[in-house]
Amino acid sequence: MAKMEVKTSLLDNMIGVGDMVLLEPLNEETFINNLKKRFDHNEIYTYIGSVVISVNPYRSLPIYSPEKVEDYRNRNFYELSPHIFALSDEAYRSLRDQDKDQCILITGESGAGKTAFGNAKTVRNDNSSRFGKYMDIEFDFKGDPLGGVISNYLLEKSRVVKQPRGERNFHVFYQLLSGASEELLNKLTLERDFSRYNYLSLDSAKVNGVDDAANFRTVRNAMQIVGFMDHEAESVLEVVAAVLKLGNIEFKPESRVNGLDESKIKDKNELKEICELTGIDQSVLERAFSFRTVEAKQEKVSTTLNVAQAYYARDALAKNLYSRLFSWLVNRINESIKAQTKVRKKVMGVLDIYGFEIFEDNSFEQFIINYCNEKLQQIFIELTLKEEQEEYIREGIEWTHIDYFNNAIICDLIENNTNGILAMLDEECLRPGTVTDETFLEKLNQVCATHQHFESRMSKSSRFLNDTSLPHSCFRIQHYAGKVLYQVEGFVDKNNDLLYRDLSQAMWKASHTLIKSLFPEGNPAKINLKRPPTAGSQFKASVATLMKNLQTKNPNYIRCIKPNDKKAAHIFNEALVCHQIRYLGLLENVRVRRAGYAFRQAYEPCLERYKMLCKQTWPHWKGPARAGVEVLFNELEIPVEEYSFGRSKIFIRNPRTLFKLEDLRKQRLEDLATLIQKIYRGWKCRTHFLLMRKSQIVIAAWYRRYAQQKRYQQIKSSALVIQSYIRGWKARKILRELKHQKRCEEAATTIAAYWHGTQARRELSRLKEEARNKHAIAVIWAYWLGSKARRELKRLKEEARRKHAVAVIWAYWLGLKVRREYRKFFRANAGKKIYEFTLQRIVQKYFLEMKNKMPSLSPIDKNWPSRPYLFLDSTHKELKRIFHLWRCKKYRDQFTDQQKLIYEEKLEASELFKDKKALYPSSVGQPFQGAYLEINKNPKYKKLKDAIEEKIIIAEVVNKINRANGKSTSRIFLLTNNNLLLADQKSGQIKSEVPLVDVTKVSMSSQNDGFFAIHLKEGSEAASKGDFLFSSDHLIEMATKLYRTTLSQTKQKLSIEISDEFLVQFRQDKVCVKFIQGNQKNGSVPTCKRKNNRLLEVAVP
Repeated sequence: MAKMEVKTSLLDNMIGVGDMVLLEPLNEETFINNLKKRFDHNEIYTYIGSVVISVNPYRSLPIYSPEKVEDYRNRNFYELSPHIFALSDEAYRSLRDQDKDQCILITGESGAGKTAFGNAKTVRNDNSSRFGKYMDIEFDFKGDPLGGVISNYLLEKSRVVKQPRGERNFHVFYQLLSGASEELLNKLTLERDFSRYNYLSLDSAKVNGVDDAANFRTVRNAMQIVGFMDHEAESVLEVVAAVLKLGNIEFKPESRVNGLDESKIKDKNELKEICELTGIDQSVLERAFSFRTVEAKQEKVSTTLNVAQAYYARDALAKNLYSRLFSWLVNRINESIKAQTKVRKKVMGVLDIYGFEIFEDNSFEQFIINYCNEKLQQIFIELTLKEEQEEYIREGIEWTHIDYFNNAIICDLIENNTNGILAMLDEECLRPGTVTDETFLEKLNQVCATHQHFESRMSKSSRFLNDTSLPHSCFRIQHYAGKVLYQVEGFVDKNNDLLYRDLSQAMWKASHTLIKSLFPEGNPAKINLKRPPTAGSQFKASVATLMKNLQTKNPNYIRCIKPNDKKAAHIFNEALVCHQIRYLGLLENVRVRRAGYAFRQAYEPCLERYKMLCKQTWPHWKGPARAGVEVLFNELEIPVEEYSFGRSKIFIRNPRTLFKLEDLRKQRLEDLATLIQKIYRGWKCRTHFLLMRKSQIVIAAWYRRYAQQKRYQQIKSSALVIQSYIRGWKARKILRELKHQKRCEEAATTIAAYWHGTQARRELSRLKEEARNKHAIAVIWAYWLGSKARRELKRLKEEARRKHAVAVIWAYWLGLKVRREYRKFFRANAGKKIYEFTLQRIVQKYFLEMKNKMPSLSPIDKNWPSRPYLFLDSTHKELKRIFHLWRCKKYRDQFTDQQKLIYEEKLEASELFKDKKALYPSSVGQPFQGAYLEINKNPKYKKLKDAIEEKIIIAEVVNKINRANGKSTSRIFLLTNNNLLLADQKSGQIKSEVPLVDVTKVSMSSQNDGFFAIHLKEGSEAASKGDFLFSSDHLIEMATKLYRTTLSQTKQKLSIEISDEFLVQFRQDKVCVKFIQGNQKNGSVPTCKRKNNRLLEVAVP
């Protein structure tokens, strides 16, 4: 059996270097080689101090099991090999124990986004997140999660109307067209063909390995789990369909009388379908696409839109409609996951935001994204240096200035309120006159020309540039991650993000509730003449708020790296990884971290790890741990400048010193292992010798005992043989004497018997002779009487024959006389008379036979005599029906009132569950008892009995399913005429009381299980904790009695839902209860398990 590997330190059995701070020498090549070496050995996590680098393996690894979670629980961060569990456990314990709000910042290219509405295929990633997201997870004082709030940043809404080559629009458009049913597509007036829609790029419409139809079903299911109502989900899909159809609206130019150009819609069919889908007046929307109204104080000026302006208005509406829908989705999800309590909460933030982007064509979106990454890099450096400085001060180590590249100059170039790029862009967008992307670039050339991180062909410093590849319509910024060339085309329009007020007002007039709520500024009563803020200023304010939020929390960093663009396992593209290392600034992170001391460790674990290197500290050190470390380092003659002693830690300056200690420790462990082996072998041999000697003594003692016992048994058996022979001789002597005495007595008895026999035979002969004489007389007399009787009988028979002959002759004469009288009438009606007579005889015979062949009086006996004649078919069937009704009545007349009630309940159960519930057939033969607990007789339930004044219809022990984990708890289920009660099985205390008027529905599966849910009326007092989920062995009886009692009291039928998947309300959440087939470890008992916050799974054998 293989021995389990036990790691007690990051340095044990290390593959490469687990912490990049310890990497020697430190350069880009060694950094990449170390990552590759660990990646090839399935070590995908590496530290930079407290920062975790994660390399995507593109395959499943056995490093996320529950056992792994327990391994890293409550462990020191550097105690085990690098893992994301170590960082999460460290952050959670700081949150719970030290009351410090935490934040986990995830940056880079993980490729793991799952938002259908916010993700799209790019040239680098088939599932790239095109927005930033920040989530605050809220915990109570015990560390249990309460809820969360999600914030989203800068959705790339320009992708809705245009996508770069080789990329797709947002996933949801393709999923809707691929996965929606024909009925839904017809309702939305959509077609499956992607080429029908101008907003969908066709060169990358299909992605290998992506099933859009299956993903659409997953999205619909996820919306249901989160808590979206059916009408809400339908409204969302209607808005998505409207955005798709907006792209198909095309315009044509048309000249007016005054010489101005205006635009007209080519085909109004698409406009008509959009208006029908959204509930907007077609004329209102058509005018909004053709005219623009400008209001200034008390004046309104309406101008026509040319074709270019009309297309701009169409695209602006599509982008705003989709962007606002996305924000509505985030807010709707926040309503489902928000914390319900208002107590003070601890917060752990999770920031997952786009990484640094350098594409072939970089526009306004990449500029904003890279600005955000500059701010994150700035706060990372500041917080890292702050953490280092605080630790040095806390440990009493002298703080020395650390030289590093401060990217504040780049941030200032972008965000400065007077001469920053964003300020210049806003100024251009707001100034009157002709404003174009070229005028914006000219302004940048004037204001930023002398900045060392700004370059353009028209700047004052352009004459010093030798790079002729820099186009005239571009500018370049030297970011911390490298130089990025930005195309100035589209900057002004994308920053303006202007939606004409006419379109906002048209959207507000929609009868579609969701669309109307997305455009509150369209309300004429709330007209605001102030120009809305630009996209750049909005994002700048959001970033400032985010930075302020992050600075109030303790940061934890995860840097994600893609090893290749093929999403394939075992492939490590060094050029791609090098690019990501540069734009993530990982080398700069290492340099900042190791600028002072490369390694630090508390005195206790340091002494415990290296104490075997010094005789004074091995095997046990009696004094303080710091004194032991000082003795250890003095003994090893380590130069004083290589380490410093803090208050609770030892600080080591150079990684080479640490590796030297590890080499000495490894050699010393080998020596100690040899010593242990030697001592062990000696102990094993001595133990074996002592065991053999002890065994020899025991064997000798047992042998002597065995020999004495054997000799004793031989003597004993000899004595027994002699005794048996003597006893046998005495017994045979007594037997001979007894036999002689018995023969004498038998001889006297035999002689007496013979004499008595002779006397008896003589008397018998005399009696027999006397009897024979008397018998002869009796026989002679009997023969004489018989002869006399036979003569008399013969005379009587002759006389009777004569009388009968006379009667026959007289009858024949009367018949002849009658036939002669009626012969003339008989000939005319002969056929009819014969037919009636024959029919009457057949029917008479049929009824007489039926009387003798009637089946039993049991209502379930299906036997019935066969039909003798075809013309009696209808009569035969009617007799069968009448007979069955008659015997059913006879059977019912035997029932008492109690039996009638039982059979009525059985009949009701048949109508509710027959052929619907697999459990029903097994319940048919079981009588409905109702009161399975003898509450009136059991003194244990006296208190419960006194608390209930009504008649108890059902008293049964059921299993109540826990909402949090799916486990069950025994409860007493009581049903009365007006209420449903739950009581504790042990104490009999009433836990819940629900009026029957608050019960709305009962749900159960169609399988052979006893699970059922009782749904309560929303808003009622009983529904404060949500619906109930039970398991019972008498499900059919309980559901039937609950149905009949509710119908009797409320005069309304209780809804019985039989489905293998239904929703249950638990407090404010809707949880899906799903029944699946599975093999059970505990036999045939169904098991219930909580899979996640929205799914409860019941496995039925």
